[in-house]
This record gives sequence, structure tokens and C-alpha cells, in this order.
Amino acid sequence: MTGTGRGHIVAVVPVRSLSGAKSRLGERLDAEERADLILALLRRTVREALDASRLEGVVVVSMDDELLREARAIGAASLLQATEGLNQGLDEARAGVRAEATAVLVLPVDLPGISASALDELVEAAERARRDEPERPVVILAPDHHGTGTNALLVAPPDAIPFLFGEGSRAAHASAARAAGASYVEVQGPLGFDLDTPEDLLEADRRGLDHEAGR
Repeated sequence: MTGTGRGHIVAVVPVRSLSGAKSRLGERLDAEERADLILALLRRTVREALDASRLEGVVVVSMDDELLREARAIGAASLLQATEGLNQGLDEARAGVRAEATAVLVLPVDLPGISASALDELVEAAERARRDEPERPVVILAPDHHGTGTNALLVAPPDAIPFLFGEGSRAAHASAARAAGASYVEVQGPLGFDLDTPEDLLEADRRGLDHEAGR
């Protein structure tokens, strides 16, 4: 099918760099601890995406050579970002996989509840939307726990909408999906929780989410 279904769906994992990563966690973690956290989360994200039965590949896009070496060691493809900005890096990755991918799934690295099964369930939501309206593009979004951001975004075909990550990205992506005439679905669940503040680390501990797993 054009867009998703049992197609070639590639996960794109953007990680800018280890330097200055997650500065908002500075009240609880120093720079070295934050870098260790990012590496642990990267390992978990890549491994769970590789284990997901409905994903065909994982690409890590970053400006950091160390992160890209780690990604390759785990089994992901890597892309050294040439431009500035998250959305620009995602555009680079999308351009690199467009020829083979029927869909792209953007996965930020700071989702401690990520699992292969949660990723498969997100793809299944896309498959259902496609079956219901097979001629329309598909956009599946997992909102963050604040209700304003985007924690995961599946776009089929890959260039159906622009990437609009940043403040208010949930509403921006929903608006872009409407403008594109896409089937738009929001999914809830473990992908909705991300690590952004010291309070989020405490909440992850309360929920029993081992955000250091993968070291």
C-alpha cells in the first residue's frame, strides 16, 4: 500500500549532541550524568525500534560523531547532520530514506517508556487509518504528557506533511495534517511520557521506568 501497512517504515531518531544535552535537567544531573543519560536512552530507543516487528530500519541523525558511532554499534544506520535545527535534521533524514520508505516514524530519544510493542501498536493505528481511507495520507501522533508537544510522529508517505517540532508542535502537526487531507489519529500510552525536567525524572522513578537502562 502507498504510505503504510506492511510497507517499509523507517524510524528516525534525532539526537543533536551530548554536549549540553537536556540542560533543563541540570538541577539534578551534572553535564556528565546528562550525557550518560542520553547515551542510555539512545541505546534503549534504538534497540526497541530494531525489535519492533513492524519497523524495517532505524536511522539516527545527529551532529555528534560519538553518538553516531554508538548508534552504528547497536545496529542503526547513522546520518551526520549538516544543517542547524531539529526539523532541518529530520528533513535530511527523510530525504535519505524517501526512495525506499513508505513511512517515517520520528522518535525523540527521551521516552523512558518506549518498547517494541508500543511502537508496533502505533504502526497498527496507522494501518487501521489506512484501511478506513486508503487514498489519504496518514499522520499518527503521540502527544506529550503536557498535551502540547509531539513525542512520536508517523507520517505516510514520508513527505505528507512538514516536520514542525518545537513549541506547540501537537497543534502544528494536527493543522498540517488537516491541510494535507490526511487521516489524523492521536494515540495515548507509554510513548506519551518524556524526560524534560527534574520532576519528570522523579515521575519516571515513581512509575518504575528505569531511564538508565541500556548502559
